[in-house]
Amino acid sequence: MGIEHAAVQVRVGQGVLWIDDEAYPLRNISHVGQRALEVDKGAAWRRFIKRVLLGLVFGVIVALGSKAVGVLIVLVVLAVSIWRLTSTIGIPPVYGLVLNTAGTQRDAVWSTKASEIKALVLKVTEAISQPDLAQMTFNVQHAVQGDLIQQYGDGNIGKAETRTGNVRGR
Repeated sequence: MGIEHAAVQVRVGQGVLWIDDEAYPLRNISHVGQRALEVDKGAAWRRFIKRVLLGLVFGVIVALGSKAVGVLIVLVVLAVSIWRLTSTIGIPPVYGLVLNTAGTQRDAVWSTKASEIKALVLKVTEAISQPDLAQMTFNVQHAVQGDLIQQYGDGNIGKAETRTGNVRGR
């Protein structure tokens, strides 16, 4: 499963930060930061090893009755496990622009390029220092688009809602 990208326009003008159709008054933003969500590769490898070992044990037990079926089970479990491992490890990290307004933390935009979010954090911070004078337009070219529902880490630990999609992370 690949990640869909789209451009997201971030604008600052007349004291307001616009991310697509969402407005954040610059005077209400108390904190700007960056968040990174990455795949826990260690957990992915542990799940892979567990699946393969269980498949081997089950395949050997079945092979006592029918060798062909036991070998087939082992091969299918191995193929599915390898596919799931490569799919999980191949997921790129995503980086989010985090805004705090009135005690509420909001993940405003996500991108697969850390440099885009880092530059955006700097630009928004500069705009906050001069809310009435700041004018800028910034295009996030690698924004995560659509519903990206992936599990990062061992368990289902939450879902971050964003304007450009959903990211589940740790």
